[in-house]
Amino acid sequence: MSTLTRSPLRNQQEDQVALVCLARRDGGFGFGSPTEIQQQTGALSRCRLRRVTEYIQQNLDQDLRLAELATVVYMSPYHFARLFKGSTGVPPHRFVVRQRIARARAFLAAQELSIAQIARRVGFRTPSHFTTVFRRVTGITPRGYRTGHLREDRPGREGG
Repeated sequence: MSTLTRSPLRNQQEDQVALVCLARRDGGFGFGSPTEIQQQTGALSRCRLRRVTEYIQQNLDQDLRLAELATVVYMSPYHFARLFKGSTGVPPHRFVVRQRIARARAFLAAQELSIAQIARRVGFRTPSHFTTVFRRVTGITPRGYRTGHLREDRPGREGG
């Protein structure tokens, strides 16, 4: 048997040793690319997080699905949801709902639109669903929020 002929088992062992050496050299993160490090920490990269949050803000009036948000950052829905929660502390759906309610509060404070118009502008199909979600998140109905905000803006009555 010639010394130039190598067995497949020996090649596999050498490859495994080489990979272990590379992993140790790079601090245990494989090849150490920023993307790999970010994914191992369980969070989206800053640029991907910014891209998806901007997309959410621009499309709050639309029906935003998990698969659609995942495609914005070129990921599978499951992997995206896991990393998004790792980045923001909340799942994507809850983040979207909170953003919708925040925008609704601004519209309610402006007093220019009806509650039904606001519901549509922030992505709710019906005013009743909007009211239910708004109350669940804030503890008060949209009308109650608007009335309370209106009272805060008026100067106090003085008289006797």
